Amino acid sequence: MINPPASFRWTRRIFLLVLAVFTLVPVLVMLSSSLKPLQDVQGPFRWIPSTLTFRPYVDIWKTVPLGRYFVNSLIVAGGATVCSVVIAILAAYAVSRYRFKGRRVFTVTVLSTQMFPGILFLLPLFIIFVNVGDSTGIALYGSRGGLILTYLTFSLPFSIWMLVGYFDSIPRDLDEAALVDGCGPIGALVRIIIPAAIPGIVAVAVYAFMTAWGEVLFASVMTNDTTRTLAVGLQGYATQTDVYWNQVMAASLVVSVPVVAGFLLLQRYLVAGLTAGAVK
Repeated sequence: MINPPASFRWTRRIFLLVLAVFTLVPVLVMLSSSLKPLQDVQGPFRWIPSTLTFRPYVDIWKTVPLGRYFVNSLIVAGGATVCSVVIAILAAYAVSRYRFKGRRVFTVTVLSTQMFPGILFLLPLFIIFVNVGDSTGIALYGSRGGLILTYLTFSLPFSIWMLVGYFDSIPRDLDEAALVDGCGPIGALVRIIIPAAIPGIVAVAVYAFMTAWGEVLFASVMTNDTTRTLAVGLQGYATQTDVYWNQVMAASLVVSVPVVAGFLLLQRYLVAGLTAGAVK
């Protein structure tokens, strides 16, 4: 194996160092601010707090109903993730393994939805949800289920496209071997294709969860006080007279823990899934 030249190694180290600084400095600022009293945060910034306190981490649960927002976000993000993964697996398997009329049109249509900004869908979805509620009594507007359906419009097209590329990289001989052993198409999918596609499925799940977890625009319009999610609920730390910056920083760190922990646990699957999905 040929070692890269010294100039390349030093350039890579400097680039990674700069990238690490840009990544860690905001986190350190948040951590420092979350350990200060409010008056210290509003004054000149100091890296080391003159008065160290963990009170903001206690108050964040009292100033706003953060626990309820946390549960709402888990239900919405988890529901959107499960629905995206299940539907994307079935759709991607059909597109990857079968040739049917309209296959190319379906693939292009699914991918083309990613070209439009999400704000274009805000008013149509709002009108549809309100009319469905008035006509059938099914409350979509202001409900967790309606927000899950909303997030599917973002995550599902990309999830299908990504899994199609991953399923295409799995040899068709595996399907044929499963059919010879007596499995039907669904049996081959469940027993052969899905276990072989775990990295790609995990990558899709992480993408869908992160998209739903941090979304603000639709969550601010499609929810009410009962179904509000974390991304919108953090605005509750700002009142008409003041902003509890230390609690904002503490809450931001707390709500980031599930995403960061999940990403670290599934990192090796995520990298493998993105790599295989990109190679098509």
